Amino acid sequence: MNAPTTISLADYERGKNDWPTPDARYLRSDLPAPPAIPLEDVFSPRWARWMRIAAEAKAAPPDYVMAAVLACCGSLIGNARWANPWQGWAEPPVLWAVAIGSPSMCKSPALDAVLNPLKQVERALRAPWESSMNEWHQRAEIAKLAETAWKDDVKAALKAGKQPPARPEGCDPGSEPKPIRLSVTDATVEKLALIVGNQPRGTLLARDELSGWLLGMSRYSGGGSDRPFWLEAYGGRSYTVERMGRDSVYIGHLTVGVVGGIQPDKLRTLLTGTDDDGLLARLIPIWPNAAPVKRPDTHFDEAFIQDAMHKLLSLQMPVDEEGAPRPWFVPFSEDAKGLLDQFREDVRQWEGEVEGLLLSFIGKLPGLAVRISLVLALMAYASGEASEPAEISIDHFGRAAHLIEAYLLPMARRAYADASVSTKDRSARSLVKLIISQEMRQFSTRDILRMDQKGLSTSSELNAVIKILEEADILRPAPSSSSPQGGRPPKVYHVNPALHGRKS
Repeated sequence: MNAPTTISLADYERGKNDWPTPDARYLRSDLPAPPAIPLEDVFSPRWARWMRIAAEAKAAPPDYVMAAVLACCGSLIGNARWANPWQGWAEPPVLWAVAIGSPSMCKSPALDAVLNPLKQVERALRAPWESSMNEWHQRAEIAKLAETAWKDDVKAALKAGKQPPARPEGCDPGSEPKPIRLSVTDATVEKLALIVGNQPRGTLLARDELSGWLLGMSRYSGGGSDRPFWLEAYGGRSYTVERMGRDSVYIGHLTVGVVGGIQPDKLRTLLTGTDDDGLLARLIPIWPNAAPVKRPDTHFDEAFIQDAMHKLLSLQMPVDEEGAPRPWFVPFSEDAKGLLDQFREDVRQWEGEVEGLLLSFIGKLPGLAVRISLVLALMAYASGEASEPAEISIDHFGRAAHLIEAYLLPMARRAYADASVSTKDRSARSLVKLIISQEMRQFSTRDILRMDQKGLSTSSELNAVIKILEEADILRPAPSSSSPQGGRPPKVYHVNPALHGRKS
């Protein structure tokens, strides 16, 4: 029996001219370049300047700082103000933003430029609460003693056949003061429900790494998956959390903003391995190129953003007929409504050009534009560059629409690029990447199967991929020969030398 034919380096080099040009689709990642961030075109001057300086101080792209600013300001506005284009359509300012990039891209420092001042603001607000809690604990201790004394008096009166005394007011210490939670890093649905139930404005989930939160959606606990809770937390709808052995928690308007980071490979896994229920499409993907490596030589003004945060928190919630807090609805001007109609037509056209998860993202752009227009209007108010808006103007909405068309949509095309490729094409690119990294001039199917690569681990998967790459002029079957042990010979394939052109 003859061993499988192998090809020498000399023969490989001589055979270069016998191959057609390989299909370039399988030699590149098809990852679009990130768009330029239009800070000065979208945000008021003070905000645009602050974000540029903060990013430089953190040696990070300004895109990440912008992501944190939008999500944070949206959560601080929360249920105090909702955008109301017309009757029957209202949007909370809740925004979910994800900073995508490798660990060296300074995602966390950029997000901290916003989240650390937020913690400082929360700490300042907690001081009065701590004082109130101390007073309440004192009243509670006195109330406990009064309650015990009253129960003793009731027992004595009943034993003596007398009318028991009424329960004195001193037995009730009043409602326990509720702490301010402007952000949380990790919390169960039950715990978040308690926080938002006690804080009608809403809050922000801020995590250094969002992959754990997203993967945790599939875990079942109690009543099932957490995904329904989070889908409602984006929409600001009412929600009830049932708790085993305890009272249920009802939330009139469940609103939780989200911001955090994720690495590209983990995002790719989530995008290609999850059902499309619209949850991932609610995330605004931010994936810039890395900032130049340089030592920061500037400091940013934390007082500016802290003052802006306090001003957003000063927005009061009105109450409904039953005394429950509710959002104040900010209407659209007629010009803004007209521009919104035009934007919706544009979205309809964009939808016809894509499919899959990107289609889900584009379908949510009208609502996203409405939300961002409200946040932009109130950010200018918070920085002292405008009065509180009585309506969303054409300028407010125009800036939001421009941000989406010039930046967020191209950025989403970049983030969803891998997810828009079919599973077989994705596996074909994986095999090409493997061939190049291993400098293979030829291989057998057994060689690849032993590596147990995702999408290439079974004969049926591998054969389908090889067929694609044969049609792409990347692979060519080698002459068959018998195995030394007899039986079916292994399938051997030659690789187009163009794949190793830089290594020859």
